[in-house]
Amino acid sequence: MTTTQVVAAPWQRLQPPATGRAGFADALRSEFTKIRSTRSTYWTLLALVVVSVGIGAIACYGTASHASQVYRPSFDAAQLSLSGLYVGQLVIAVLGALTITSEYSTGMIRTSLGVQPRRGTLFAAKAVVFAVVSLVTGLVTSFASFFIGQAFLSSHHLNVTLSQPNVLRAVIGGALFLTACGMLAYGLGAILRHTAGAITAAIGLLFVLTVLVNFLPGTWQNHADKWMPAIAGSQVWLTKASSSQWSQFSAWAGLAVLAGYAAIAIVAGLVLFRTRDA
Repeated sequence: MTTTQVVAAPWQRLQPPATGRAGFADALRSEFTKIRSTRSTYWTLLALVVVSVGIGAIACYGTASHASQVYRPSFDAAQLSLSGLYVGQLVIAVLGALTITSEYSTGMIRTSLGVQPRRGTLFAAKAVVFAVVSLVTGLVTSFASFFIGQAFLSSHHLNVTLSQPNVLRAVIGGALFLTACGMLAYGLGAILRHTAGAITAAIGLLFVLTVLVNFLPGTWQNHADKWMPAIAGSQVWLTKASSSQWSQFSAWAGLAVLAGYAAIAIVAGLVLFRTRDA
């Protein structure tokens, strides 16, 4: 009886031995590859930067053109230059929803779960990668908005610097605000699994609800206003409190309220992600 010896090909001998199922680091690399290889990611992030910086620059230019009408003791130069974040929050919400709903719309989620069957690991990896991308883009957007806006205001000596009280906190807080808004949309996307529905829900919570609360009676509005996610979160990028903000949260407490909304959505999304069929 003869024995046939199977000899591995050279490229097979060079491959490392299998070490078991993919871990969290592998999931992170996979999710980073997905988000950077998707064309819509770049267009959405570019829109975020252009819209946020552009609106802040226009606001500062308009204010500088009417400098004589500015009441300087209550004027918040940092907040004015970051005013584009009011619209930027909606742009990052779109990307947050797309990060997870796009895989459901294309059916790619089944492939992702086939490669990484541990759903909690996959969900966390997506969240971490998106949070990092959002934070980095948010920092670029906030600092660019601040410096460009202050350049316009400096012509009439209305500008502030990062070394002045609360200014650096406001600029960094603007980036954290955008990240929290994006994570809220990510959680809603995991809950609804439908792109249009998740974006609509995010815009409803961040923008529409903020407008609707203005129609409440005055006494109700004072108590409900500060609990609106966008209003609470925006306190972190203000450096001065106006007389109408007596009932608002402090900067970090307001951001914590917004982060709380995001955390609730993410936890609910994770529970449903682990229990529902793909």
